[in-house]
Amino acid sequence: MKPTHPGVLAGIFAVLALLTWAVIRQAYSELPLMPWTAIPTVLLLAIGEGYSAWATKARIARKPGTKPVEPLAVARLAALAKASAYAGAAFGGIFAGFALHTVQLLDRETPRGEFFVSAGSLVSCVVLVCAALYLEHACRIPKDPEEQGQYRQNGRD
Repeated sequence: MKPTHPGVLAGIFAVLALLTWAVIRQAYSELPLMPWTAIPTVLLLAIGEGYSAWATKARIARKPGTKPVEPLAVARLAALAKASAYAGAAFGGIFAGFALHTVQLLDRETPRGEFFVSAGSLVSCVVLVCAALYLEHACRIPKDPEEQGQYRQNGRD
């Protein structure tokens, strides 16, 4: 599995933000109110992934007081991180498109509330993407210093 490239995440975010903005512009009055519950839910996911990254990194580095980590558990965490990064970018783009439309209507009460909910949800999605990328980074196996020296001597670095 290759590391997630931030450029791909930014592309997903931008495309979905523009598509959502275009669709919302036409059908805003027909949509139900946006629920605020996405904000704490996504933030809790981000906190969980951030903590998992911190603990996994310590376990892989074999810091004192930590148990060794199972390789299959690390693979599962890496898959979770990759999926969370893509989902966070996609939903962040949707919330950004919604915020782009409602920012133009801040003089009205309902769109103003919708703007703050969508902006808060966008921020929580960005936090989730950052936590997911940190978890993915924490799941990498560090190279052995002896192995690195051998590769450099053989010209395979």
